[in-house]
Amino acid sequence: MKAVKGNKQYTIEESQKKAYVDAGFDIYEETGEQIAWGRGRAVPYDDHMKAVHEIEKLQKLSAECYAENETLKKEAEDLRAENAALKAGKVSDLRSDKKPAEKKESI
Repeated sequence: MKAVKGNKQYTIEESQKKAYVDAGFDIYEETGEQIAWGRGRAVPYDDHMKAVHEIEKLQKLSAECYAENETLKKEAEDLRAENAALKAGKVSDLRSDKKPAEKKESI
């Protein structure tokens, strides 16, 4: 196991792991995989605010996508009902409450 902090790197045993983590060292397995992060780290304020703004942007986008998904589910349900009615021969019942499609003029 390796303990790394800045340009310092030590080979340690499992029993020393907690002490090195408490001292701010990152701990890596022999394979190079990081298994523990050192304590006492601080993220620069600019980086923190970038992350906060990105999270807010993604939450807004997620809410919009969720609303669009719900609308599309409702439309799909309506189309399935209309398709079932067409197969059953009840075309006039469904079409009576819908407006005919307007034709667009071509320029």
